[in-house]
Amino acid sequence: MTVLGIELRRSAALGAGLITVVVGVGALYLATGRWSSGWMALAMTVREYLLLLWPLALAAGAWQGRREHRAKVGELFTTSARPRAQRMLPVLGAMALTLTVAYLLVTVAGIGWIASTAQHVPLLNFAVVTGVGAMSLIGAAWLGLGIGRMLPALVTAPALAVAGVLLIFLSVIRLPDWLAAAVSPVHGTLPFHAYQTIDNRVSAALAISMAALATAGMLLFVADGWRTRTAALVPVVLGLLVATAVVPRDEGVLNWPVDPVARELLCTDDTPTVCVSRVNANVLDALTPLAREGLTALAKLPDAPTAVYEDTRTFMTDEVSSPEDGVVRIQVRIDKRGGLAHPAAVVPEIVRGLGVQYDGRCENRNEVVERAAAYWLLEREPRSDVGVVPGMIEEDPEINPAAVALWQGLRALPEYEALARVTAVRDALRTCADVTGILSGAAR
Repeated sequence: MTVLGIELRRSAALGAGLITVVVGVGALYLATGRWSSGWMALAMTVREYLLLLWPLALAAGAWQGRREHRAKVGELFTTSARPRAQRMLPVLGAMALTLTVAYLLVTVAGIGWIASTAQHVPLLNFAVVTGVGAMSLIGAAWLGLGIGRMLPALVTAPALAVAGVLLIFLSVIRLPDWLAAAVSPVHGTLPFHAYQTIDNRVSAALAISMAALATAGMLLFVADGWRTRTAALVPVVLGLLVATAVVPRDEGVLNWPVDPVARELLCTDDTPTVCVSRVNANVLDALTPLAREGLTALAKLPDAPTAVYEDTRTFMTDEVSSPEDGVVRIQVRIDKRGGLAHPAAVVPEIVRGLGVQYDGRCENRNEVVERAAAYWLLEREPRSDVGVVPGMIEEDPEINPAAVALWQGLRALPEYEALARVTAVRDALRTCADVTGILSGAAR
């Protein structure tokens, strides 16, 4: 322990750990909206930032690996009776300890941000994803130690940092998905939906390959001759073979697997019913009054929906769900503080489709007519979707003026006739019929 303490103070381990914390926490808090939705989003985002942290650990190991050459004490240490492997264990331990603690500190910094809002805690998967991330840093640092000792040039560390970034980036975009999942620490971390996780078989494959790299780096670092250095290739080859045998081949499992528990619906006890996924349970209270306001507007229609559910379909898996009677499905968005994002968009989103679930089947939808009908139900003048629909930054400038004109025509009609026309639009949407002209014309 005394020797380990000396290595912690005098080696590059503490510096590597500090850089990891600064870069990791800084990257997290520059984009809190990417992971504020929950624990798995946080774990996957920290893993994604290994695109930066993994090459830094590789470079830190290489810098430490050239210490004996830099101090010109290599020949002196060879005269010691103490085996080289025994002398190198504290260095290996110091790098592993500091980088593991640094990775966990980055994760803890993120937990502090979401602790009061994220209610779904998939503890096993979170621990596995985090643990494999920490292991990958150890593998990078130990591999860097071995390469730094073999090639103790000043340029080795920065060259390895650049090579590490390129290797990770190219492995994701060039290798087959199953092979990238087995060797790249950032594969599968790009979020495609709110219920995403990383399959434990993918994590196991990556853990095997990272352990193989760590073993190879250790052998290179303690090697006394060419035989030991050549033997370092054996764990790499074996690790790659085992990892590729373990990793699944299904594209959905590799890239955007679904956590079924996170996708389960939690609903209000009273009616009208409002339901959200378990991962978004913290916004149910904020969403409920808005959802019920939208249902109240739709209640003017006969056979109106009586419930609002979060749409838990994931577009990456081509899921298709049949419309449910009496249910409006909407997207639930989370802001950077873990609360409900874009609350002003909830009511228009519920009413805009007149209670008809759009599943992509209808090709002749008329946005002008639908907007005019929806805003008649809301008793507001139609407004552009820019600033209302999240992500909408531009639309056809003729759409909203035309909707306003139709809305004004509806307002001039007797209420019973206007309601009949809006109902006719809703019924036509249910059968994917053309709604053009339904709202037009003088009072009858």
